[in-house]
Amino acid sequence: MNTEKYQLLRWVLVETSHPGNVGSAARALKTMGFSDLRLINPKTKDIAKESEAIALASGALNVLESSQESESLASTVQGCSLVLGLTSRDREFGPPALDWVAARALIRNTTAQHGRVAMVFGPERTGLDNEHLALCTHRVWLDANPDYPSLNLAQALMVCAYTLRESFAEAGDLEMMVNREELAELADPAAIAAMLDHWRKGLEAIGYLDPSNPKKLMPRLQALFARSSLHKEEIDLLRGIAKQMLLRK
Repeated sequence: MNTEKYQLLRWVLVETSHPGNVGSAARALKTMGFSDLRLINPKTKDIAKESEAIALASGALNVLESSQESESLASTVQGCSLVLGLTSRDREFGPPALDWVAARALIRNTTAQHGRVAMVFGPERTGLDNEHLALCTHRVWLDANPDYPSLNLAQALMVCAYTLRESFAEAGDLEMMVNREELAELADPAAIAAMLDHWRKGLEAIGYLDPSNPKKLMPRLQALFARSSLHKEEIDLLRGIAKQMLLRK
């Protein structure tokens, strides 16, 4: 089995409450051949060391012990050209939406060109909020019973890991039809978020955005840029425009 694609996947749990879910996630990842587990602001510090997490990890202690705990989702997804936020809730704004079948194809294409991918799962009770999704390139839902689409966190992660393993196996050594140079030059979500903040300040400086009554201008711009698959050089161009707006202040 070619493990390179598996190593390009980063599995990110945001503000997890239950140690058991962290242990179960580690077990699911190891079973399916993945290993890179990231924990963002868990409700209990050092959650991976909790006895319940260790018990439910079973034979996947190496994945659990090597998991990285951080306070910043932005820094964790930095360097990933594809960041997928798993959510069952529809949103008025935010990144483009994909079903899981389309998302799997996108992951295969990205990893075939050695691009890094982050899979982001939200808190058990509330799921990902808009601030989390702002750092994602896409929001993704699993096709489930519309009358009851609820999945336990570890179950959702296992479904994704299992079906991704199937996708990688089916793809084999087939060449994916993706422009390598274009993919390599895509801006990561952290760079896009920083550019949007720069634009917010610039729009305030020229009086186009009223900070006391911003309405929905910034979410609309965020959704626009999310659909555009911005390249690194385009981020530089947009930040140059924002810089000129600030000079007019």
